[in-house]
Amino acid sequence: MSEHPLFEQRRALPDQPGVYLFRDARGRVIYVGKAKSVRKRVSSHFSKGGRGTIPSSPGHAEMVASVDHIECVVVASEAEALLAEQSFIKQYRPRFNIRLRDDKSYPFIAVSLDEAYPRVYFTRERHRAGRAYFGPYSNAKRVRATLEVLAKVFMFRSCTGPEPGRRSGSPCLDYYIKRCEAPCVGYVSQEDYRKSIDGVIDFLCGRFAAIERDLEARMRAAAAGEEFEQATLERNRLQAVRSLLERRRVTGESVGSFDAVAIAVDGRDANAQVFQVRDGVLSDRQSFYLANETERDVAEVAEEFMLQYYGGQTSIPALLVTQRELDGRAALADALSERRGGPVELRAAERGEKRRILELAERNSRLALDQERLRSERRRQGRVEAVEGLQQALDLDVPPIRVECFDISNLGGTNTVASMVVFEGGAPKKADYRRFTIRTAEGSSDDYAAMAEVLARRFAQWERQADISPHDPAYDSSFAALPNVVVIDGGKGQLAAGLGPLRGFRDRGVAVVSLAKRIEEIFIPGRRSPLVLDHATPELQLLQRVRDEAHRFAVTHHRIRRDRAMTSSLLDELPGIGPARKRALLAHFGSPDAMVAASREELQLVPGLPAKVGRELYGHLHRAG
Repeated sequence: MSEHPLFEQRRALPDQPGVYLFRDARGRVIYVGKAKSVRKRVSSHFSKGGRGTIPSSPGHAEMVASVDHIECVVVASEAEALLAEQSFIKQYRPRFNIRLRDDKSYPFIAVSLDEAYPRVYFTRERHRAGRAYFGPYSNAKRVRATLEVLAKVFMFRSCTGPEPGRRSGSPCLDYYIKRCEAPCVGYVSQEDYRKSIDGVIDFLCGRFAAIERDLEARMRAAAAGEEFEQATLERNRLQAVRSLLERRRVTGESVGSFDAVAIAVDGRDANAQVFQVRDGVLSDRQSFYLANETERDVAEVAEEFMLQYYGGQTSIPALLVTQRELDGRAALADALSERRGGPVELRAAERGEKRRILELAERNSRLALDQERLRSERRRQGRVEAVEGLQQALDLDVPPIRVECFDISNLGGTNTVASMVVFEGGAPKKADYRRFTIRTAEGSSDDYAAMAEVLARRFAQWERQADISPHDPAYDSSFAALPNVVVIDGGKGQLAAGLGPLRGFRDRGVAVVSLAKRIEEIFIPGRRSPLVLDHATPELQLLQRVRDEAHRFAVTHHRIRRDRAMTSSLLDELPGIGPARKRALLAHFGSPDAMVAASREELQLVPGLPAKVGRELYGHLHRAG
């Protein structure tokens, strides 16, 4: 019986707690796992039908077949392995791990604690040091509504930049409508302003009862001191908070604070619902769609999701109400406790208010999956209709499964570039997008010549790929594919420029058309009048999406090249001068001209620049004139 090619690697793995990484033939991490015993856990991935093996699925079989070599890291405990696993998942974003879909686009609320007068703002990033981030949230509209309420209650500044204020030196409109206390003109001290920011943080952390008590105490104190305008302001703030909380109150205050987390799984799709209850108030409800490529069960999906979700949280509640499948996951509780800096209990509620809220979360997770499946089916059906309609409109023998579109971008004939975008089955295939830098037409505005060049290079690449093995690093699957339709962005002129270079494609049955922007005319070779489709037809909308995507991709590439050309300088051409030394030279001299005028001794004394490099730099500059 032949051994698995990874048998020796597996046998050398430690029988200890740790994290293991599966890498493919290209060195990419495709899966990160954790285990009490790395050796036994990894073996269970490759075993068939034995006790303790991992249930196989098409996704799991695909993962195992892709493994080329295995790495591992030994840790002290299973809880530490969980934390290390999530760190690696965040770093490598493996394809076969549970992950949040579109996790780069989820909204957060940020508080700029690194500024003297912090701002509270909506953002989709969370990498800046000195900022407190709350989220991720699954609904941007609710985040903006929350910020609106917070601005009324806590009156933080809305101006951008590290310092408050405007050039005019007078308060903005926010001050006069009671939305800001005008720190820009000194109407509020830094200490009092920070108290308001502390209130924002308390609100976002769910300490609602304390906020109510504080606002009520301030209202009564102002009334007792006969500061009636201030008392009215505090009353309005209190009413705004109570109005928001009453609309969200789902149970009595005695139930306390907790999160109810429910997972629903359907094949490679999963949904997680997080119901955040604070002092009896449903402060927020989050819904996240998860990619579950290896079709893992509810317990494993829930474990990975909770570690990802709570890994970036500012505050983790002491109680997490979970489904029964997570009973006995002591390592997960220990890992979350370490993140929180205090004990975290995972409880499968059997009765009472907590059970009712968990059941509500479970129903919502199943409903979200059903709705997502319906939306996916509608999108799939729409793509099928578009492809079939395009086949009929262009009178093609086969459905146009692969459509490629080309566009040219330049500014006054400079930095001329081209783009190639690919749609397969009516959907973009971004892995197959390609960019081109135009060579022969550089310096001119001849779009026809540029288009002819890029299409000739596309066909030449297709011919070249036929002689390259798919296992060769030089093999390019995008260029090796034969399109069904090539779309050229432009009119008759662009189409005429492309027909010659693409004769080899056309001889093999590839349709070549152009799409003009003015009234969306489709020009077809051999046809005198253009084809004009109704704007409501899915086939024209597909061509428009392809054309617009090619334009976006080309313009983005052009801007990058143009910006790079505009910001290049003499320093980029100097030997031995990288980005760090370039920054040091500019910081020391202020400009390239001042650096050129410097003496050898001055160059040798630049901080961060070795004296030898300074001498060589002086010689290079003066030798070059």
